[in-house]
Amino acid sequence: MAGRDRRGSGSAARTPRKTTEADPPKPGSSIDPPGPDDGPENADDRRRRRAQFLRELNEAKELRDRVQPRRARAARMRQQMRMRTFRW
Repeated sequence: MAGRDRRGSGSAARTPRKTTEADPPKPGSSIDPPGPDDGPENADDRRRRRAQFLRELNEAKELRDRVQPRRARAARMRQQMRMRTFRW
């Protein structure tokens, strides 16, 4: 298993989608310069995107732990050992 590529064959799903002229420009993109009143809205959008990203990240970690229980158990054991050997 040492010679296998760990990224898997699903890399095609991660390629970015090309934008067409029919797609509306995203707020905050280089096409749409930020205006004077875009500050708080951009911060709210950023927090919303960050929260969505963290939810998806946690979901992916939980899925990985269910699919690979041995690796998840080993990771828990390593974390417990780190916590036991940590000095205050």
